[in-house]
Amino acid sequence: MPPWLPRAMMLAMWIVTAFGVVLWLFLQLQGLIVLLLISLFLALALEPAVNWLHRHRWPRGPATGAVMLLVLVLTGAFLSLLGSMLIGQVLAFAAEVPSMLRAGLAWFNTAFNTDYSPTNLIDQVSSASGVVEQYASSIANNVLGAGTTVLALLFNGLTIALFTFYLCADGPRFRRVICSVLPPRTQREVLRAWEIAIDKTGGYLYSRALLALVCAVAHWVLLVALDIPYAVALALWVGVLSQFIPTAGTYIGGAVPVLVALLQGPWAAVWVLVFVIVYQQFENYLLQPRITARTLDMHPAVAFGSVLAGVAILGAPGALLALPMGASLQAFLGTYIRRYEVAEHPLLSAAVAGTGAAPSDDDPDPDPDPGGGTRADAAPTGDDGTAGQPSEPS
Repeated sequence: MPPWLPRAMMLAMWIVTAFGVVLWLFLQLQGLIVLLLISLFLALALEPAVNWLHRHRWPRGPATGAVMLLVLVLTGAFLSLLGSMLIGQVLAFAAEVPSMLRAGLAWFNTAFNTDYSPTNLIDQVSSASGVVEQYASSIANNVLGAGTTVLALLFNGLTIALFTFYLCADGPRFRRVICSVLPPRTQREVLRAWEIAIDKTGGYLYSRALLALVCAVAHWVLLVALDIPYAVALALWVGVLSQFIPTAGTYIGGAVPVLVALLQGPWAAVWVLVFVIVYQQFENYLLQPRITARTLDMHPAVAFGSVLAGVAILGAPGALLALPMGASLQAFLGTYIRRYEVAEHPLLSAAVAGTGAAPSDDDPDPDPDPGGGTRADAAPTGDDGTAGQPSEPS
């Protein structure tokens, strides 16, 4: 037996054991890790506002509490308006059920030569009362489970709020503790990455919030002009979903006011549908580029893919973390990845590629460089003549 074999076997055994212990701990603490990740990204999103208040002589603790309270009030107002709209629509629909039933039965009797009446239909429904009672009994038995779920959600919400408060209020102290165990060069890289995460996460979410506000106000004006009920709740619904749920949120958010307007009449629904489509074009091509010019703007396909990946990895919390995590990762990679000038080619030009024309041999060299070569040949260089690298933070 080689002398190194027992030592190698012992090392392999320790590695496998350590991996098993880490995996077991991860599975046991998975819920806590998800809560910490949510708290971390919420703290990154809130920190620019907290820093602004801190620069205006607010202590970090009260500043963090004020920002979190504002977010809580806005979220509660949105959910309250949405809940009132939902309850009102359900009650209105329930009030219309008898007339809809009579109209439907009249059409059915005419079309299929039957003689059903509302009384006969009620008798047939009453004969199935056993099934209804059984379903109601099952709901009553699940009340305890529903209450337990509500308590668990409340506990998780309070845990996230507590971690978010401490991560944001004690952010400088927390970063100092982390950097105290790292070499100086690694400290600069960690702080640079942290600064990118704060800047891009906060900037992305704040730009989305501003776009949501503008979208909600625009749709509110239209809904009030058309005398659509629950205009405020519907406008907030469209604004929030269209901005914070990529791609699909635009259609989901616009479908609800169209359906509500349809109850007022077909022309009202047509006007709402046309306005939703026109506003999306105005936002995508004029408003959004101006608002997101100083922040990170993710491509819709990248944002949608990030949400799908987040849901696949972490479930529902992954959908919340996907956009800020994708924004931070895109900004971080954009800082460290080297980029080069792109050579001219027909495949890179939509107009040329669409015509199928290829450059002839008589065409001059595109975009010549005054120094003698083409711009594609000139890689960015630093002060020492080497290829451009990201500058080291001071």
